[in-house]
Parts: sequence; C-alpha cells; structure tokens
Amino acid sequence: MDNQVKPRFIESLQRNNDQIREDRARTIGEDSELIYRRRVEDIELKIKRLEREQEGLIDISPLDRNSLTFADFNSETFVQKDMELSLTIRNLNIQLEIAKKRFEYLFGKTF
Repeated sequence: MDNQVKPRFIESLQRNNDQIREDRARTIGEDSELIYRRRVEDIELKIKRLEREQEGLIDISPLDRNSLTFADFNSETFVQKDMELSLTIRNLNIQLEIAKKRFEYLFGKTF
C-alpha cells in the first residue's frame, strides 16, 4: 500500500472533465441558492416593515398620557401614504409569491 500523501494541486490537475464540471456546478448551485434565499427573505422583511409602518399611520394617540389633544393628523396625507403603502405591499407580495415558486422550481426545495 502506498501511504504517500498526494498533493492537492496535483490531484486537481488530474481530475477529469466530469469531476471538474460537477465541482463547478455544485459551487454555482450553492451560491445561487443562498443568494436566492436571501432575496426572498429580504422581500419578506420589506413586507413586514411596510405593514408595521402602515399600522403606525393610524396611531393618533394623544401627545402624552395626560393630554386630551391628539397628535396632528392630516387626513389627506394619511390617505395618500396608506394607498402608497398598500400598493407597495401588494406588489411585494406578488414578487414574494413568484420568487418562492421559482426557488422551489430551480432548487427542488420548499421555502
């Protein structure tokens, strides 16, 4: 038996095309899956933040706990901002649905 350690560089040079292609495919696949997963998670985070912001719009609490005066509330601004946020959230939900389906199709894993 030969107990000599083969240098990694020499082994790498001796690999055949199938081994090289398999290694490259695995590397590309792992990187792409990780980046895709992060993008989907980023969309989910954006949706959550926008939903919180939208809920914050309806907070018209008094200026302090002893006050009966409410914070300045502009109805026109509220409606405009709420509509913008609603549309943005809707679009992000569509992106999220599509991204999850594509992730499952491309990588064979459920998100």
